Amino acid sequence: MHYDIRFPNLGICLEHVGKSFSVFGIEIAYYGVIIGAAILLGFLIACKEAERTGQNPESYLDMGLVGVFCGILGARLFYVVFSWDSYKDNLWEIFNLRGGGLAIYGGVIAAVITVFVCARVKKLKAPLILDTIAMALVNGQMLGRWGNFFNREAFGEYTNSAFAMQLPQDAVRRSDITEKMLQNEVVIDGIHYIQVHPTFLYESVWCLMILVILFLYRKHKKFDGELFLIYLLGYGLGRVWIEGLRTDQLLIPGIGLPISQVLAGVLVVLSVILLVYFRKKTKR
Repeated sequence: MHYDIRFPNLGICLEHVGKSFSVFGIEIAYYGVIIGAAILLGFLIACKEAERTGQNPESYLDMGLVGVFCGILGARLFYVVFSWDSYKDNLWEIFNLRGGGLAIYGGVIAAVITVFVCARVKKLKAPLILDTIAMALVNGQMLGRWGNFFNREAFGEYTNSAFAMQLPQDAVRRSDITEKMLQNEVVIDGIHYIQVHPTFLYESVWCLMILVILFLYRKHKKFDGELFLIYLLGYGLGRVWIEGLRTDQLLIPGIGLPISQVLAGVLVVLSVILLVYFRKKTKR
């Protein structure tokens, strides 16, 4: 297997980009390290935001431990359900997270359910909690996409745009390679490359912009839950077009439409309706 990743139109060639590193003979996946770092930074962001808004940061440590577990479980279940053909003949692979396979929307759905349950148990306001964790969520998505970079996954169709990325074919899942990629393959020093959209990068940059918007707007919000709705709206808008570029889409059985793209579109519409409704309600 070859391990270089190239961005030819930018003149960048990254050599020996492995999927893991070894510590005392134990292989540690970069994917896991990045997810772990994103979780820790998310805890810090949520606790700081709780402190700024006069809440008890310790409540978010308690809820966060439950939320992280449920979020990862939800993200994995969402991915497995819509990729069942890849797991039905080897059920043990369901528990193998080292190779990736987490669906962000599954994690978000599980996290929201956890928030409402914890809010009821602790007698807290769920909309305020959702606002408090909004930046932590988008931070996790922004950083988590770089795990896809190391795993050579979550990329798009063939392109020759400025940010086109070249990946060795033997480092990529065969199911993610399309005929168009093969028709435009590049051979360098005997190595066959596909050239694709780096959609992980597009989404990471998009999430960074959402994070900046939330950070700048948080002191001007009009009602509890507004920051979370802005997050859903902003992320959904980006996901609708980015998901359309990808070749590893999770499809709705029997329909063939990308589940994440459909869900993103629904959340965009729903977020706009709720933002307009609650803003008018607040004015009254």
